[in-house]
Amino acid sequence: MNADDGSGTRETLADLDHENAGEDVIRVDADDTAQGTVNRLKAHTGDGIRHRAFTSLLFDQEGNVLLAQRSPDKRLWDTFWDGTVASHPVEGQSQEAATRERLEEELGITPDQYDDLRVTDRFEYKRYYYDEGVEHEVCAVLKATLLDRTLDPDPEEVAGLMWVPYERLHENPRWYRQLRLCPWFEIAMRRDFEE
Repeated sequence: MNADDGSGTRETLADLDHENAGEDVIRVDADDTAQGTVNRLKAHTGDGIRHRAFTSLLFDQEGNVLLAQRSPDKRLWDTFWDGTVASHPVEGQSQEAATRERLEEELGITPDQYDDLRVTDRFEYKRYYYDEGVEHEVCAVLKATLLDRTLDPDPEEVAGLMWVPYERLHENPRWYRQLRLCPWFEIAMRRDFEE
């Protein structure tokens, strides 16, 4: 059964019961200026609503990036390979604080395990995921060096982990084509090597 929420967006009963239906994200303009909040599920359905997000990449001291495979229970881009963590800050939360929270919740990584967490880039993108949803985000990229590689992944969030040489991943996409990469991670990586 489908319901129309008044905006022309069709939602299924399963969508309405999804955990994201009770959360908000920060609606932003093209310059990443906050425009209030919007329901997280609504921001990711129909044509989407531009909102604030982040992707965070942890590197070891040899230039390898830690990739995380998204859980099969994720609503969008399930089982795709992502940067280390990606999510949305909540209202009043910095990108750095949101990253620290997600690193600990998803991978058991505490702030004493990494060094120099910082925002290195920001970009806007929009991508549809089959007919199931959309991402329309202004995405900050954060990076840090992981000094202690001890991990305790949450299986409800992370299906797999892999250390990959970052430059080789970018230069040889055919070698890694069996890894379906999340679009925001691919954009962040490409922008790193364009500069």
